[in-house]
Order: sequence, then C-alpha cells, then structure tokens
Amino acid sequence: MLFARGLTRVVRSGYSRSRWILCYNGHQLLRHTNHFPAPIHSSEQVLGCRVIYSWVSSALSGIGKQAHHQSSSLEEQLDPFSLVADELSILANRLRSMVVAEVPKLASAAEYFFKMGVEGKRFRPTVLLLMATALNLPMSRLPPDATLHTSSGELRTRQQCVAEITEMIHVASLLHDDVLDDADTRRGIGSLNFVMGNKLAVLAGDFLLSRACVALASLKNTEVVSLLATVVEHLVTGETMQMSTTSDQRCSMEYYMQKTYYKTASLISNSCKAIALLAGQTTEVSIMAFEYGKNLGLAYQLIDDVLDFTGTSTSLGKGSLTDISHGIITAPILFAMEEFPELRAVVDQGFDNSANVDLALEYLGKSHGIQRTRDLARKHANLASAAIDSLPRNDDEDVQISRRALVELTQRVITRTK
Repeated sequence: MLFARGLTRVVRSGYSRSRWILCYNGHQLLRHTNHFPAPIHSSEQVLGCRVIYSWVSSALSGIGKQAHHQSSSLEEQLDPFSLVADELSILANRLRSMVVAEVPKLASAAEYFFKMGVEGKRFRPTVLLLMATALNLPMSRLPPDATLHTSSGELRTRQQCVAEITEMIHVASLLHDDVLDDADTRRGIGSLNFVMGNKLAVLAGDFLLSRACVALASLKNTEVVSLLATVVEHLVTGETMQMSTTSDQRCSMEYYMQKTYYKTASLISNSCKAIALLAGQTTEVSIMAFEYGKNLGLAYQLIDDVLDFTGTSTSLGKGSLTDISHGIITAPILFAMEEFPELRAVVDQGFDNSANVDLALEYLGKSHGIQRTRDLARKHANLASAAIDSLPRNDDEDVQISRRALVELTQRVITRTK
C-alpha cells in the first residue's frame, strides 16, 4: 500500500513537468501528428504530464493487482452495478419517457433499445453515477457557482442527467453504426435497421441525438455542453476514419488507437469529466476523471476486439468475426502482422474472399496477437485504476466504496467474456 501511494505521488509529480507519451514496444502511440488532431491528449495541455508508458505500465500493473486483491480480501467483492441499481432503475424509466415521440412509428423505433429486457447493463451510466459519488464534495466546500446554488439532491439530478444524455448518445451511435455495418443483430435481438429498415433507424438515431441536445441545454453549463458536443463530433470522425482508410492507415496501430478513442473512449472520458465539472471539482481532479474514462474506454474496446475473434454469437449477442468480415483491422491482427509481415499482403487483398479470412485467422492463431491485445487492455485498465488512486483523499465511506467500485470495473472490463 505504501508503494502504491508512493507511485501515485511520483505519477502526480510527473504530471507537473512534461508531456504524456504512450509507448508500446518502443512505438509512440496516440501522439500528435499532422494527419489528425489528438484530443486524447487534451489533458496534457492542462497538466503537461509525461509518463513513459513502458516504464510505468509494469508498476501500474502491480497497483491494479494490489488494489483488486485488497478489495477482495478486506471485504466481500463489490458489485458496482448493484451499488447504483436503484438509481439505474429510475434513470431507465426517465429515458423511456424522454424518447416518446408524436409519430408512433418513430416513438417505437426510438425506444427500441430502451425497452425492458433489451436495455443492456447500462455500463456507461453505472460508471458516471459511481464517479459522481467518488468525486462528492460536501456542499459547504463547493464554489458558489458550481451548481447554480442548488442543493446536493439537485446536483445529483444534474449528474444523473449527464448519465441519461450519455446513454442516448451511445444508443444513437449504435443505431447509426448498425446501418453503416449492415448489421442484423444487436443485444441478442434483431437490429433496428433489420427490423424497421435503414431509413427509420437513421431517423431514430437522429431523434435520440436531438433529445440529448435538449437535455444538455437544460444543464446551462457551457463547458459541459462543449464537452458532449465534441463527443458527437468524435463519433462521426471515428466512423469516417474507419470507412476511409489508406492501406498504411489500416495497418497502423497509432491510427487504430486514435480511431478507437474517437469511436469508444471519447464518450465515457468526456462524460466523466462533465460529472467532475458539475461537482465543482478542480482542474486536476477533472482531468483524473477524464483519464479514468479514456483508459477504461480503450481497455473496453481492446477486449471487444479480442472477443470478436474468441467469442461466439450467443455470448456476444452478435455474430463473431464481424470486424474482419467487414475489412476492419483491429489490434489482434495488427500485432499478428508484426510477427508475420507476410500477413500484410493478405490484409491488402481484403477479406471479400473467405479464403483470406481463413488465412488471416491462421496467422493470428500462430501469433501472440490475442495475448498482446489483452496485455495492452490490461495496461490501460491499470492506468484507469491509477487515475482513481490519484484522486484527493476523502474519508467518506460512500466515496471510498464508489472509488473501489470504479477500480473493480477496470478488472471486470478486461476479464469479461461478452
């Protein structure tokens, strides 16, 4: 424990001196290039931090394992979802009421993935509600304009609103993605585009985004509005990056990680930061919340990419090998290509021919691509845990429990099977 606290201080002191650079096997990832901006580094511009990834990841791995061991040995393992179950139920009911439309067919489409039984585990709202408690400050310590002179209950309502907005943006992106990918299943049932057609699915996604914008405006916080508006831009940018890649970009780990940030991690990282801003937290704490969400999101997507190869349609609620069958190259194949350069020729030929898919899978099976992707996911999960460990000390029991639950989520993300 003393080692963990000591490393936290080292990491913090590093933040104040220079820039954050992610390194993996000697390669810098997610650095600024002339090809696209790197909002993944927005935190660097505030804190100017430099953490050499190849040095700190092994140490953080120890912290992550230690934190996970402590949470298991000191008391019964936390279930992050049960901690906010009552709030999630209220939030789910509110979401269903928010997506009601005048036109019955549009209403039916908009509520398709908000209905009981197909709403998913509400992973993102769970993270945000836990983050709200983890960053809780006594009302007496809040700055006068932090919550527009609201009570603690009203502050919680505003933070719940961020969770609702985030979920609407997320579901809207799923509806649009399914159209672009010509998907026929989602969450174990027929995708909306498959059931009601592409046009209605696109309109339903647009409708959810419009509802999210109305809710966002009601918060009357320009910085939060800007953060979540940027998320929508990132979702579009990431999808465009995936659709229009050159041969070199498709085979670039840096390009893949930047696209992954845009498509997956931007939403949760900026939403976590919004939770901190509404609570009146300092710039440093807001950045720690952002870093947690960013690294959790990256770890989540890396495991998703592994499961696309190792999962089954039953466990995933969709067909496996979805990405490669659409010509999308993800981390496992990129790592396999490092070991077997001849795989590049197969990737360049494309995967319209099933024989090329089989050949790529053969190379993947001989490589360490799956394990290296899991290792990279674990490193990002440990960075997310380190961000929580770096938060200012707070002896409130609810705050401590929520922080442990956020760390527990990082472990669940990298050990999940669906």
